[in-house]
Amino acid sequence: MPAPIAAVPEPCNCQAVRAAARHVTQFYDQCLAPSGLRTSQFTILAKLRRSGPLTINALADLMVMDRTTLGRNVLPLQRDGLIRIAPAAADQRAKQLSLTKAGEQRLRAAAKLWFAAQARFDRVFGARRAKDLRALMAEVVTSDFAAPDQTKPAAHSGH
Repeated sequence: MPAPIAAVPEPCNCQAVRAAARHVTQFYDQCLAPSGLRTSQFTILAKLRRSGPLTINALADLMVMDRTTLGRNVLPLQRDGLIRIAPAAADQRAKQLSLTKAGEQRLRAAAKLWFAAQARFDRVFGARRAKDLRALMAEVVTSDFAAPDQTKPAAHSGH
């Protein structure tokens, strides 16, 4: 049996967040597997239920996801009849996504599995720490630290 991997903090913030995100996503995917949904699909359905019909661009912005990546994720949901894609009422060129009755039913069934995954995460890491982690990640997502003008190294003043 291989030795367990030591939890050595990653010196790169980006790599640490990406590794944690992959690890957590794999866990949630395992938990949601009986529903036939992956974590990304579950999230799309949940966002549509919470926010109502959304254009692909609006949903991509809400999920902090590239539009083309979102497009690849919604195709199986459309194929399975869980979402409907139609021209948006306000702009016929835009595609609007909405949850179907079948999507609502699948989401309801998957939610039980998702709640179990949430409860396990909270048990392992502590409910308060999990809540604090979500708050910190929300701050990261809504911050402007990655604004284009701030990604350039500061010029040396010659001092």
